[in-house]
This record gives sequence, structure tokens and C-alpha cells, in this order.
Amino acid sequence: MGLSAFFVQLLNGLAGASSLFLVAAGLSLIFGVTRIVNFAHGSFYMLGIYIAWSLVDRLGAGAWFWPALLMASALVGVLGAVVEFTVLRRIYRAPELFQLLATFALVLVFKDATLWLWGPEDLLGPRAPGLEGAVTIAGHRFPAYDLLLIVIGPLVLGLVWLLLHRTRWGILVRAATQDRDMLAALGVNQAWLFTSVFALGAMLAGLGGALQLPREPANLGLDLQTIGEAFVVVVVGGMGSLPGAYLAALLIAEIKALCVGLGTVQFLGLDFSFSSLTLVVEFLVMALVLIVRPWGLLGRAQVQSRSSAPPEAPLRAAGRPQATAAAILLLALLAWPLLTRQSPYLTVLAIDLLTAALFAASLHFIMGPGSMHSFGHAAYFGLGAYGAAILVRSAHAPMEAAILGGPLAAALAALLFGWFCVRLSGVYFAMLTLAFAQIVWSVVYQWDDFTGGSNGLTGVWPAPWLADKQAYYYLTLVLVVGAVLVLHRMVFSPFGYALRAGRDSAVRAEAIGINVKHVQWAAFVVAALFAGLAGALFAFSKGSISPDSLGISRSIDGLVMVLLGGVQTLAGPLVGAVTFTWLQDSVARGTDYWRALLGAIVLLLVLAFPQGIAGFANQMVESLRTGGRK
Repeated sequence: MGLSAFFVQLLNGLAGASSLFLVAAGLSLIFGVTRIVNFAHGSFYMLGIYIAWSLVDRLGAGAWFWPALLMASALVGVLGAVVEFTVLRRIYRAPELFQLLATFALVLVFKDATLWLWGPEDLLGPRAPGLEGAVTIAGHRFPAYDLLLIVIGPLVLGLVWLLLHRTRWGILVRAATQDRDMLAALGVNQAWLFTSVFALGAMLAGLGGALQLPREPANLGLDLQTIGEAFVVVVVGGMGSLPGAYLAALLIAEIKALCVGLGTVQFLGLDFSFSSLTLVVEFLVMALVLIVRPWGLLGRAQVQSRSSAPPEAPLRAAGRPQATAAAILLLALLAWPLLTRQSPYLTVLAIDLLTAALFAASLHFIMGPGSMHSFGHAAYFGLGAYGAAILVRSAHAPMEAAILGGPLAAALAALLFGWFCVRLSGVYFAMLTLAFAQIVWSVVYQWDDFTGGSNGLTGVWPAPWLADKQAYYYLTLVLVVGAVLVLHRMVFSPFGYALRAGRDSAVRAEAIGINVKHVQWAAFVVAALFAGLAGALFAFSKGSISPDSLGISRSIDGLVMVLLGGVQTLAGPLVGAVTFTWLQDSVARGTDYWRALLGAIVLLLVLAFPQGIAGFANQMVESLRTGGRK
């Protein structure tokens, strides 16, 4: 790549950085003030480009083109205010990550609403009037519209900076970013401040989407694609730092542009494809930054809240009523294949429910007792599945050995990744787990000779004595029940008490001789081991495995299962996994717009049971027990 081509690629990176910054700036503002991990932010970006397409289509692509983009952004901002007022304001007192469940439900609703309004086809907008062509720069043709984008990024950064530093509203927003409790003590109406910030953040995301109308078609996959990149930019730059977000967007976009420009390069006689790194380069950057500088490039350590939250009730071992209910459930599971002999599909569904329950229980083991919220737990589910599949196909190992070897592969990966992850906490821990998961996904997705690449691996069937689905169901039941009992026993072992001590007070735990980081590291590996077992069982159940098993969507599914059931109860992940998987299956078969219906149901459950389904049931039992004593 010559010097002129290098310069043009830098310009491409600047244009991409501006687009990425607009989305990340809104997300950074929203998280900085409300502390909401807003998964619906990508949906606002997607709606921005769809609404812009409709307005341009109605008003015309002439003089109304630019006002249409601004109107689309404003409409998305109004929608953001409505969402904050009607949904999120009702759950601000819920655990922070539980709010993630509500925003995930909104993603499902927005996606199907978009599908209903605009249809499944990609929609390509017109060229921007006056900027349809290209200009010659250093001997290369460069889109004129991209030059405008290069200017818009710093311009928006400057305008938002003035808004935050030269207005009373901006001073209040910055104060809320630093210390919300002190702001409330001064009498500031936080509710309307939060609404205005959420509206501004949504408007910036909508503007980012609308400005992409001349560059890319509007499609239904933009929401999740965008939110992943936006989270990376916000975390790399530093939570709540707008200059940091722009710096991170610039860094990531430039590296991506250079990777595209370099293409395939020979090094020491080997061909190295830099262009393939574009799938994962942002996550590589995030992992390196968080390892070296945990608070991001321009971020600062978060101020601890002064409000004294009520202490969590200690986890209790199951009493006689719970043990009786568990025994009845186990008997029902044992009889399930006999009761459903006329409907083989129900046996297959039961296997899916069991593997989902084990996956959720393994994630809960670090989320509940350890307060380690992983956004990349699917990596270990997928590694367990791929490990078992590769052992059977490439090493010709028996299925019985492969179903044990797969989880060990997941545990070994967690042994490496966990060493870095446990040195962080909060959202930074979550995002580093996501970075490692995406790195693993990229390797699996592109390693065609070993993992089958995007096609995955097929022909992964159980041993002949397990060919019958009922026999495989009983094997799955035995392994899942045994694994759940082991996890339950570990929670109430000295190791589990040490893990919970580190969660409740790391300083006090260290003072009495507990090495908190080592305990968390061990728990991370244990959780990965059992997630790998769930993945191996899943692979042999389906007969194949694909890179989707390691993707962000499956990690989100795991979080939804745990949060839907309730983090503070041991039964929560099991209840959440069964509820979510069953709803997903039954709703998907009942309507074309199953995502919206599923999202509405999940949202209703969030509003009705802010502590999760099992958590609500546990509270009811405790209330009845307390009322009985009184």
C-alpha cells in the first residue's frame, strides 16, 4: 500500500469514526447519568435510518433531504423520552443489570415493529443532493459525502461539549455523572434530568443512523451490530467521557480502515489476512486497553454511591418444602418421556430446556454468589460444544470421552481469560468477557479447516446406545441434575462462602486472609466448565454446531434467563431458563412477530417481578412466613 492509498484509508477511517462516535456519544451520556446498560440503543440507530428513509421517500430527495434527516433524529429522540418515561422510570430502583433485561425486551419489540412497518427487505436511500459523486484526493477517488461525515463528528462533539460545559443543564448532567446521590441531596429533579439525557442520547443515535442513509441500506440487523460496536467505543474511551468516545471511535475506525487497506500480507513465508481482523479488531483493542488501563483511555474510576442499599438476604439451603417440591419435579422429569411418548418433539424440547437450565445455572454461579456479570459466557458454551465435536470428528474419540473433553477445553480457555477478567469489576469486567468471547467467535468463524468456519460442524451424533432420543434425554437429565447439585453444594461450601464474602466486602475478605481474586478466578473456571458441559450436551442433541453458539445473542440469552428468574435465588436461573426457552419456542411457533410478543411478555414480567420470578416467589413465601409469626 502506497503513501497515497494509506492517506485515503486514513480518511475512510475518519468518516467511519464520525458515524461510530454519534452512536457511542449517546450511549455514553445515558450510561454516565442513569447507569443503564441500554441494549436498545442500537434499535434507536436502526430506527433513525428507517425513519429517515420514509421521510425522504415522502418529502423528496431534493431540498427536503437534510431537514428529513434532522426530523428523523428528533423523532427518535422523542421516542427515547417516551421509553424512559413509560418503562425505564418504573425500574430505576431495580438492580442495574436487571434494567438490561427491560432494554433487551425493547430490542425485540422494536425489531418486529420495524419489520411490520417497513417489511423484511433492505431499503436503500438516495444519494445526498450535492454530494452524489466523488472527489480526487492523492490520485484516488473519495466519496464527497464521506468528507461531510468527517466534519460532522468533531462538530457534534464540540456542540455537545458546549451544551455540557456552558449551560446549567449541562452542569447538572456532569454532576449526575460524577455523583447522583449528592445531586439528589441538593434537590435536583433527577427524573426529568434522566428523561432529557435519555432523549438526547436517543437523538444522537438516531442522527447517526439517519446520516448513514446514503451510505448503506436500512436492514433489520443494524440494531445488534451497532450496539456491540458502540459499547466497545464507550468502554475503550472511558464510561461517560465524550472526548474519550471520539478518541476510541477514531482509533478503532482507523485500525479497521488500515486492515482493509493492507489486505493479505506475506510474513515469514506465510499469508496473513489483515482484512479478516475487521470482524474482531474492536474487541482486540478493547481487551488490550482494559488490561492495561481498566478505566478506559480517558475514563476515571466511578464514585461509589453514598446511599446505603439494604443488605442482601443470605442464601439459605433448601428447607423441607423446597426439597419436597424438587423431588416432585425430579419424578415428573423421570416420567416425562413416558408421558409424552406420542409426541417426540416434547422430548427434544425437554432436552433443550435442560441444557438451557445448566447454562443459566453456570452463569448464575458467578453472577449471584460472585457478583461477576459476564457478557461473554456463551464462549464457554460454544467451546464445550466445539471441543466435543472436534474430538469426535477429528480425533475419532468416543462420544463418552468427548462429552468430558469438551468442558475441559472450555475450562482451559477460562483459566487464561479469567486471569485477566477478574482484575476488573462492574461493567468493565462484563465488557472484557465480551471481548474475549468475540475473539473466540472470530477464530471459530474463520478457521474453515478446523472448525468448519461459518458452516460449523455436522455429523456430531451420540453413541449408538444413545441414538434413541429418550435414552439421550435420560443421560442429559442425569448429567444436568448432577451438575446443578454440584454447583448448589459449592455455593454452601467454604469455597462458596469465600466467594460470597468477596462479593459483599472485598476489603474485609482480604483482611481475614481470603485471596479474593484467586477465589473469583477459580469460580470463573468452574462456571466455564459447566457451561462447556451444557454446550457438549447441546451439540450431541442437535447433531451439529455452528458459530452462533458462541455469539453475543446466546450470551444475552443466558443473562436474560438468570435475570428473568432472579439473581438472588438459587432456583432463579433454572426457572428463568425454562420460562424463557419455553416462551421462545411456543411464541415463535404461534406468530410471525414472535419477537415483539416475547419482548412484551418479558417486559411485563420485568415490571411485575422486578426481583425475578423466583425472587418474587421467595419474597411471597418469606412474607407469609413472617406474617404467620406475627
